[in-house]
Amino acid sequence: MRIEIINTGSELLLGTTVNTHGAWMGTELMKHGLRVQRQTTVPDGPAIIEALSEAMSRSDVVIVTGGIGPTSDDISREAAAVVLGVELIEDEAALRSLEAFFAQRNRPMAEDNRKQALNPVGADVLPNPHGTAPGVYAPPRMSGDRLCALFLLPGPPGEMKPMFHAEVLPRLCALADVSGEHHLETLRFTGIGESDFHAQLDAKLLAIPQLEIGYCARPAEVDLRLIGPRASIEQATLLALDAFPEECFSTKGESLEEVVVRKLTAQGKKLALAESCTGGRIASRITDVSGASAVFTHGYVTYANEAKRDMLGVPEELLSTHGAVSEQVAIAMAQGALNHSGADIALSVTGIAGPTGGTEEKPVGTVWLGLATRGTCFAIQKLHTHGREFFKQATSQNALDMIRRELIKESGCPG
Repeated sequence: MRIEIINTGSELLLGTTVNTHGAWMGTELMKHGLRVQRQTTVPDGPAIIEALSEAMSRSDVVIVTGGIGPTSDDISREAAAVVLGVELIEDEAALRSLEAFFAQRNRPMAEDNRKQALNPVGADVLPNPHGTAPGVYAPPRMSGDRLCALFLLPGPPGEMKPMFHAEVLPRLCALADVSGEHHLETLRFTGIGESDFHAQLDAKLLAIPQLEIGYCARPAEVDLRLIGPRASIEQATLLALDAFPEECFSTKGESLEEVVVRKLTAQGKKLALAESCTGGRIASRITDVSGASAVFTHGYVTYANEAKRDMLGVPEELLSTHGAVSEQVAIAMAQGALNHSGADIALSVTGIAGPTGGTEEKPVGTVWLGLATRGTCFAIQKLHTHGREFFKQATSQNALDMIRRELIKESGCPG
């Protein structure tokens, strides 16, 4: 089934609002064996008519988000009526729903809101219990020879997502007659690059029948996407794990922070962090995970040398002799966080994010990561030279992976 998404809204093209609808819908559709073939973004106003006409001429399903509000530039309903060659009429049930929405909130309904009760003749009204804009579904028969189904959905995510689940997915699955032999798995790796897969795995993976592979590279992470029958995915997973057993941190699409929190929970251990150059990003990632409060005790953001000295007990002599960005200071920071927090494992980071502050001996991008437990303490050095944001994200990834590997070592179990 060829599915196309049209996102309307000038704010999406101006960059003031990030367009997340396509990514979210693509993920939800893949769970049901359906895929988006194309996504288009158009400004508010007449541009939607041309985009809608083109999309319906080449697709089986077109999903439009936005443009069904009460203002003059919300013309997705009007555009649909033009492309379908039908009139717009006021739907009594939709109007009553609108009036009830405002009455429940003790607010008068503006006359402009009545346009939201307009519906192309022959199309279904999709209820919207979360807002004032009913959706629209025009079945394939309404588009003549094109046989293209059309959905109009509200733009706000809080309205669009519930309507998508309740009204769009059931209709799409019925239209597509989705097969149960279509699956998606994402394996996640850190410490290797896409070129490593190309050198060791690509040829073997491409030889597996009915398997589609894809890669998504992020700072210090590569995702391997596997699409196809279950048996093909299992064969590919075994090959990937055999090639990179230590680098694979999830076979179910979990984030690295989710894996770390899960392992800490399973082992009943507490974690503390001492961050300098990452400014709390590692702690933020950990606390994004539900259940982190059971395993995460302290997060020290010791950006200045005085903070490292006063909060973590890093000796002044180490700072003056070796500098804040050094193996010795990273170890002292980790030990200080461990001792002050009472945690079972502590991790520290200290580095030069740039673009200034580097030297010939310690160039921009240099970072030291320290790890301390009740039985060990060590530090490793990394270099990330692709800008400040990349540096912070990649360093946080390195830090979480150090914790993951230490927990595996202590448990003796890779899972």
